[in-house]
Amino acid sequence: MSAESTPDPAIPGPGQSRTTGPGHRGKGRRRRPRTGRRKALLVAAWSAAGIVVLGGTGAGFLYFKLNGNLTSVDIDAALGADRPEKADNGSENILVLGSDTRSGGNKKLGGGTDDGTARSDTAMIVHVYKGHKKASVVSIPRDTLIDRPDCTDTDGTDHPAAEGVMFNSAYSTGGAACAVKTVESISGLRMDHYLEVDFSGFQNLIDDLGGVEVTTTEDIKDPDSHLDLRAGTHRLDGEQALGLVRTRHGVGDGSDLGRIQLQQAFVKALVHQVKDIGLLGNPKKLYDIADTATKTVTTDSDLGSVNSLMSFATGLKGIGPDKMHMVTMPVVYDPADPNRVLLEKTKADQVWTALKNDRPIPKSATEGTATGEAKGVVNTGE
Repeated sequence: MSAESTPDPAIPGPGQSRTTGPGHRGKGRRRRPRTGRRKALLVAAWSAAGIVVLGGTGAGFLYFKLNGNLTSVDIDAALGADRPEKADNGSENILVLGSDTRSGGNKKLGGGTDDGTARSDTAMIVHVYKGHKKASVVSIPRDTLIDRPDCTDTDGTDHPAAEGVMFNSAYSTGGAACAVKTVESISGLRMDHYLEVDFSGFQNLIDDLGGVEVTTTEDIKDPDSHLDLRAGTHRLDGEQALGLVRTRHGVGDGSDLGRIQLQQAFVKALVHQVKDIGLLGNPKKLYDIADTATKTVTTDSDLGSVNSLMSFATGLKGIGPDKMHMVTMPVVYDPADPNRVLLEKTKADQVWTALKNDRPIPKSATEGTATGEAKGVVNTGE
């Protein structure tokens, strides 16, 4: 994949402010954004962790090898006690991030920054309801203009607060800890866990799974993401799947919101694939997938061992595609810049209140908000 073109001067850098802040809200018709490659990575917490749990059938050397693959970050130590209260209703919130970088295996895929540091292009709050039989997923558009709180990263470096910056600047500024604090600041919800999947790892994981089957209701062609699919049913390999979840110019209004619609549909297809894969009779393939998955994910320290990740994944195994409600955080297009969106606070508060009380997200919370006009391009059977 080719590297990203010259940076867009309209995009505030880490820590920079913009003149027109997120207090100016509107619903103007969105113009197609200017060209430029914006890499996005789809991640589903229960999918990655659900694959890892299959690897738990190994023992001895295999266990220690898988355990050694995992990377974890101590979010609690970085953020301290100034955080929302943990829920006492049996529910859990997991922040799932997809990151890209130009270092290591991701370099040939493009994305990220030239110095090898990573950025977050996909963010989902996964709310697992009491009893762990169903979940709601709230995608946060990376182009949302927010007020980022001051934060301390896991290396102990302090980063000052910034107003009117893009949501994904939180991760590129202060890594996982800053991303978690920003999400908690926006939502008022405590993130119980953190899961991150990288760019190249996602592609390898799909290939190890043998591809994922999706049905498209219209042609999708986007030279930026190297994707060319006719309407119909396809089994996507890793490169094609990555192209699908990265594409923005090939569907809808060409926005990041349209891409989120594809990502959410692909999540459901991926979860369905994982549940139906039947690996127990193929130990080699089972191990290959577990090996790739443990190399791919970065977790919070509470999930930073195979045993912990297995226990976590086991608790999510009952959540199938039909038990997942997926929405986009309520936003409206920024009338001052059609390439940005603004939080629709009144409707967003309906989302956060519902999740805080472990209730379903009401339909009214997302009615009349910006969508990207790509819903239904990938058929989930709903």
